[in-house]
Amino acid sequence: MLSFLAEAVQASWTLLNQAAFYILFGLLVGGLLKTFLSPAYVAKHLGKGRFSSVFKAALLGIPIPLCSCGVLPAAATLKKQGANNGAVAAFLISTPESGLDSISMTWALLDPIMTVARPVSAFISAAAAGLLENSISFEPPQAAPPSPFRMAGASAPAEPAPPQGFIAKLKAGVQYMVNDLWPDIVGWFFIGIIAGGVITALVPDEIFSAWLGGGLSSMLLMLAVGIPLYICASASTPIAAAFILKGASPGAALVFLLAGPATNITSLTVLIGILGKRATALYLLSIAVVSVICGLIVDAVYLSLGIKAAAVVGKHGEMLPDWLMLAAVLLLFALSVRPLLRGLRRRFSKAEKKPSCCAAQSEQQKK
Repeated sequence: MLSFLAEAVQASWTLLNQAAFYILFGLLVGGLLKTFLSPAYVAKHLGKGRFSSVFKAALLGIPIPLCSCGVLPAAATLKKQGANNGAVAAFLISTPESGLDSISMTWALLDPIMTVARPVSAFISAAAAGLLENSISFEPPQAAPPSPFRMAGASAPAEPAPPQGFIAKLKAGVQYMVNDLWPDIVGWFFIGIIAGGVITALVPDEIFSAWLGGGLSSMLLMLAVGIPLYICASASTPIAAAFILKGASPGAALVFLLAGPATNITSLTVLIGILGKRATALYLLSIAVVSVICGLIVDAVYLSLGIKAAAVVGKHGEMLPDWLMLAAVLLLFALSVRPLLRGLRRRFSKAEKKPSCCAAQSEQQKK
């Protein structure tokens, strides 16, 4: 038992060391995007055009670091500001499947092929859902529909006045990173790090190589695991790295990276309120089909290049000097203490409990 705990702690510490600097970098860029990219500016490009708006929405969602729960208020705002259903669906898929924080972590914990394959696959699945929806039914934006958050017992938060000037925006971006963005995902990030370490120490390699070693059956099994799972893109990355190290094919890991963050049972009911039943069904279908196809393609790429994925996982995260990785870990811990303590107090209080990745968003809505 003690040897297992020691192995799990060591594996988790290795994952954390490799990921800390890159997640900080991704969070910083994500915070700056919040202040330099106006939601109103984004929304006005997503209502016109049956197909161009879909491509714009899919592309704009790639760098924004929001989970499948946190993206819902943003999508509802886009819908209210005039975005069509196809564009909203595309934004809802590409945003949680990717993000600059998770892309940075993919580079650190996986390899360059997966770093490229992840956002490209997210874009393809998002565009497929949006194009399919707008091909079947496209109507010019009408008056704002009733907010699905009112039906869910919450209301969309009002946007504060944006800061003016470069320095003010830079400061606001850092504040957003520290006070909103990181608290939204910190719990799930450390759960992912710990889960990755436990999987590395506990699960025999033979199980993963037998069930998830490649082929259509591996993709479908990982799809069945990922769709109902509640996990964000950053938390899914160390788990996917552990899967590959234990013998899962990179294509199966990619299916998990796409399906896990983009879907969960909790958010699907709200999606029906935003998009309707048909668009939500197309949303799930597009994610499932494109994830499996991209997974098979990725496996074929590794095979054609003669690369063994387990041999290259995490190598780029080790390129940083030890002192820089340790400094990043310490800074990450310092930023995590307050939101983790606040989350634990909230979880163990008698107040109504909410999913941790949405807790910060819910507080903002109440304000």
